[in-house]
Amino acid sequence: MDFVTILLLSIAVAADCFVVSVSNGIALNKFIFSPIIKMAFLFGLFQAMMPVFSWLAGKQCGSWIEPYDHWIALAILSFLGAKMIWESFDENSDSEGEVVLHWGRLIVLAIATSIDALAIGLLFVTETTERFVFAVICIGLCSFVFSLIGNCLGIKIGNRMPFNTERIAGCILILIGIKIFIEHTLF
Repeated sequence: MDFVTILLLSIAVAADCFVVSVSNGIALNKFIFSPIIKMAFLFGLFQAMMPVFSWLAGKQCGSWIEPYDHWIALAILSFLGAKMIWESFDENSDSEGEVVLHWGRLIVLAIATSIDALAIGLLFVTETTERFVFAVICIGLCSFVFSLIGNCLGIKIGNRMPFNTERIAGCILILIGIKIFIEHTLF
């Protein structure tokens, strides 16, 4: 694979990170450096590590997870989105931006958005190790940068909305899960 192909692949893989980060930025609704960096770091790390796992495991791992990856992503993202919507109705919630501050939730989101990247390692089984390492670094950096940009954009959007942004963020997560499911079942 050439440089341009690896870069385009990295951008495509980072798209889900961007959208989820926008939804979390909307829910956060204010700039807090720590959770934004945590999310970007975890998204970059998980997006980079998933291809490593499938590359190491070869075709066995990819053929096992591929039939179910869209179901897993749909379930995780729908659960988190529904939970976010449910929590938005809690009048006793005093923690603005709780959505992005919790490590456990960030790790679950990082896993959910990186499941598709698991199959990418299989594309590099016949490539040189150097090219694969370059791809992993590129995927991780693109996901990190896209997550940072997405969070900042989401915060900017969230500050302008006169209604509960956590509900919108929850709906976005559910829609991303549905999008992943449809892409894998229809195309």
